[in-house]
Amino acid sequence: MTGRNGDRIKLATVWLGGCSGCHMSFLDLDEWLFELAMFADVVFTPLVDIKEYPEHVDAVLVEGAVANEDNLEFIRLVRERSKWLISFGDCAVTGNVTALRNPLGDPLTILERSYIELADVNPRLPDEPDILPPLLDRVEPLHRVVHVDAYIPGCPPPADRIRKSLEAIRDGRLPKLEGQDIQFG
Repeated sequence: MTGRNGDRIKLATVWLGGCSGCHMSFLDLDEWLFELAMFADVVFTPLVDIKEYPEHVDAVLVEGAVANEDNLEFIRLVRERSKWLISFGDCAVTGNVTALRNPLGDPLTILERSYIELADVNPRLPDEPDILPPLLDRVEPLHRVVHVDAYIPGCPPPADRIRKSLEAIRDGRLPKLEGQDIQFG
């Protein structure tokens, strides 16, 4: 089995500012993952150790919101190299839990509260180079930063919703969810 045109689909999954719950739900596809492997090559995912995002990806499921400069740089690269970018889960679609930091103030205020005021031992800001990417002023859902082609809501999206979306991609269509499949939370 292959995609609509007989070609294997290049599929990626990406994890930005989120909890990995969407990827855990992806793994809940269980034995259907074998069917997925018959028509798609998973060319990038946090579930394996691939370091560089490839070019010419057919579809990517992106979990999490854009919370820091590393997320922002990476999602722009992912958008540039992917035909279809699908916002995967409530943090990617709305900002959800990750965006709860937005009303708490600017990034420095949040870091001081987390690393100094609430520290039990060794209160100090992380100062090693590259240990903590600079936080953006606001956490943003994907569509505020890059063009999004489709949405899979849910926190996390149930496996059957993910499966319907991947079946649409296999058939050469963008996922178009309806009814119970567009529920959040």
